Amino acid sequence: MSRPVKIDDLYIDVNILEEIASQQWLEITDLQNFTPKDFDRFGLGEISQIQIEGMRSVETYSKLRVLGKPGAGKTTFLQHLAIQCNRGRFAANRVPIFITLRDFADESRTADEFSLIHYIREEFLTSGISDPVAVETLLRSGKVLVLLDGLDEVCAQDSKAVVKEIRRFSENYQQNLFVVTCRTAAKALNLNRFTDVEIAPFTQAQIDDFGYRWFEAFTKITPQEGREQAIQFIEKLNLPENLPFRQLATTPLFLHLACWMFQHQQQFPSQRSEFYKQCLDVLLSKWDETKGFEREELYQGFSLPQKLKLLSQIAAITFEQGKYFFEQYSVEEHISDYLRDLPNASMISEGNRSTIASQFPGGVIEPEELQIESQGVLKAIELQHGLLTERVRGIFSFSDLAFQEYFTARKVVANYNLQVTEQPLDRLVSHMTDPRWREIFLLTVTMLRSADPLVLLMKRRIDALVADDRDLQQFLGWAHQKSLATPPSPTAIRAFHHALAHQPQLVPLLALSSTLDQGVFLDMAFDDLVQKCTMSAKRNAKGINADNVTHARACVDALDNALILVMNTKLHRSLQQLKDQLPDLTKDRKEFQTWWKTNALDWAEQIRTAISEHRNTQHQWNFSPDQQQLLQQYYAANQLLIDCLNTGCVVTAAVRQEIEATLLLPQTELEDREWQWG
Repeated sequence: MSRPVKIDDLYIDVNILEEIASQQWLEITDLQNFTPKDFDRFGLGEISQIQIEGMRSVETYSKLRVLGKPGAGKTTFLQHLAIQCNRGRFAANRVPIFITLRDFADESRTADEFSLIHYIREEFLTSGISDPVAVETLLRSGKVLVLLDGLDEVCAQDSKAVVKEIRRFSENYQQNLFVVTCRTAAKALNLNRFTDVEIAPFTQAQIDDFGYRWFEAFTKITPQEGREQAIQFIEKLNLPENLPFRQLATTPLFLHLACWMFQHQQQFPSQRSEFYKQCLDVLLSKWDETKGFEREELYQGFSLPQKLKLLSQIAAITFEQGKYFFEQYSVEEHISDYLRDLPNASMISEGNRSTIASQFPGGVIEPEELQIESQGVLKAIELQHGLLTERVRGIFSFSDLAFQEYFTARKVVANYNLQVTEQPLDRLVSHMTDPRWREIFLLTVTMLRSADPLVLLMKRRIDALVADDRDLQQFLGWAHQKSLATPPSPTAIRAFHHALAHQPQLVPLLALSSTLDQGVFLDMAFDDLVQKCTMSAKRNAKGINADNVTHARACVDALDNALILVMNTKLHRSLQQLKDQLPDLTKDRKEFQTWWKTNALDWAEQIRTAISEHRNTQHQWNFSPDQQQLLQQYYAANQLLIDCLNTGCVVTAAVRQEIEATLLLPQTELEDREWQWG
């Protein structure tokens, strides 16, 4: 998006965290039981600690250092402060002076003098203010809002001099307000007597506000059409299937990218891997380029593919170990292993390469030297890209779980592409019943040149889950026979009857049926009716009186829905007779409560019996707890396979059709089919 827009058109008031997560002391054991849902409690995503408004933090602390990860909005925040101050809406009695510290360092190095007062005088001179006393007068009277942007962007050779000058300048003119921005990873650049705060991730309200502003600013048509597009963006972003996009959208940079992609496609990409790839492309190469500078890389010998390979290796190892958080020494060991495998240590930083080459012929690196290099690489990744971040002292994680999952999937694909065998895919498929690996499958299947081998392995694994259980095979056979006699789609009907048998939580399992065929509304209505009636009757039998009428009304509503859809005359008459037994709730609530208390359980059983007699849908299966668990895994695995096929991955038509036709079939039927799994 190259067209410039005014800051006011896009700016969202940021919130500030007064407690820096990476400065907390916690043990790794405190984080070991965290689930993916808990992942963002440290430094990103859903923040539980108290937040304050950005401007208020500047008013509270006269010397403030604002930290934030790449793309968090640090520079935009400073620019907004300058504009509001200039308009008299913030710090109205002060004059804003905005300094890009990288430019200050470059000019100071050339002049061989690091002096902020001299630099400001020169800036005033170019603006037409030639009186050198004017600057001194403003500073001595405390009338300046000093905004220093990008401390982390100063090159290493100048950083000490710049930090020293900021300290000296802020002490000499301490009556003024000072705000410095810096990436969180560069917090070791200590500024005495400055208070550190951190920009908080966007809240849902901020994401919505940004979305409206973005589409109104960038839409080439009318503002109203831009607003309508923003509404569509927000609605789709909040859909459950778009949760990964929403989690990344808490960072303004990624939210901007999500808006841009949505504007061009009118939807979020079905292949999330493409969105993650775009995000990583920005972080690893384009973001600093857009700001017009190159960082000094502590691992400058690494090409982009090698950086991706290193990050993929760290992600895959830690994810397979079930670790979302890992101690610093652990990730440094993974980096050391990678460096050790590089030919002739060719990627060791330039400053040490000649020394290492002379001391360790053949690229053999001493452990101490390797450890130092690993520490430097870790710090470079954290500072330059923000992909690995120190969550609490000495404990790291990927900045977003999505990136750890993406790099893990990328490692699987890379290994598969390098090997003739299907071993990497076999290893992946062994995790099919682990919900933690679900996203890895969805990403991997879209990153393969052909997903045929993976989806076929998944299908084999699914069928093998229940192949040796006689009871479950009989159940699959029964559902198959039911499907042959019931339109519309045999696979959809098999899924529905499986769901009905798997009591008591039936509704989630119907997702598979709905995915396969949208024509099973009647069956779904029956399921809803039986579930609501059974639940309400059981609550009544146990003496749970709270909201009894509410639950009874839900039963009546479910029965009305079923009656609308029932086409069979005999079944419709039976259900209508059962409905006629109910007193009129709208006329006499007390009479209804009395009747329901006495008759609810029997009435609900009659509902169940009527459906069972006419449709034979409620066959009783006495599965053991282990069988129920296995059946649940079987359903979840089938749902995952269908979701993989629906990602837009590259699958041949023959493979897709055969998989869909053989879903949920018993082993005998599978063996009868003439299909070569190739």
